[in-house]
Amino acid sequence: MKPELFSIGPFTVYSYGLMIAIGVIMAVVVAERRAPKYNLNGDHIFNIAIWGVVGGIIGSKVLYWIVELPAIIQDPSILLDIGNGFVIYGGILGGILAGFLYCRVKKLSFLQYFDLAMPSVALAQGFGRIGCFLAGCCYGRETDSWFHVVFTESHIAPNGVPLIPTQLISSAADFLHFFVLVWLAKRKKGDGQVAGFYLIFYSIGRSLIELLRDDPRGAVGGLSTSQFISLFILLAGVAIVVICGRRGKKAAAA
Repeated sequence: MKPELFSIGPFTVYSYGLMIAIGVIMAVVVAERRAPKYNLNGDHIFNIAIWGVVGGIIGSKVLYWIVELPAIIQDPSILLDIGNGFVIYGGILGGILAGFLYCRVKKLSFLQYFDLAMPSVALAQGFGRIGCFLAGCCYGRETDSWFHVVFTESHIAPNGVPLIPTQLISSAADFLHFFVLVWLAKRKKGDGQVAGFYLIFYSIGRSLIELLRDDPRGAVGGLSTSQFISLFILLAGVAIVVICGRRGKKAAAA
């Protein structure tokens, strides 16, 4: 529960940024080590990661602007705040699109690298949610349960109030997600299925954790913005798993 870890002169190390950096490094290292098992060139992993991070930042920012469009119309200065305001789903979609473009440019099999990358994405998200916990963002509802956290130095979450530790729950789920996807990668019936399962599991998990969160978020009808987007991500994931599975069976038969 410490947004700023330490400072050296004018340079400040923020816990959220540090955990994001650790997550990205771990994701790249794990993907590079797994690549030879699937006859993929690990040299492309770092480049895909760079493209994915840049695409993710752009995507998360653009989706934030879309979600906050009414507020931006009232106060256009929000557009000038580059350091704050991101939506994770925009980051996921932006990162996937960037990876797709890289594979097209390099004439690589996108689905194969898509499958390789998504378990690492889940791993990175696990570290990222620890960063959320340290910063106090994405906090949960008030609770009288023994399973709670009380923030004392957060500039975002309410301090001195017992809250559901949604960040830690999300982090544990993301790490579990990583291991499940790695296990599924050895049993997939066609290229693309691991990525499809990532979309399925993440959309379901995100929809459930939204029920426990209490930080300011957009809404679409009776759903939060993330829950609304999760419906389409879930359908896309199911479609990818089914279609890629059928293609895999046809290729094996041929």
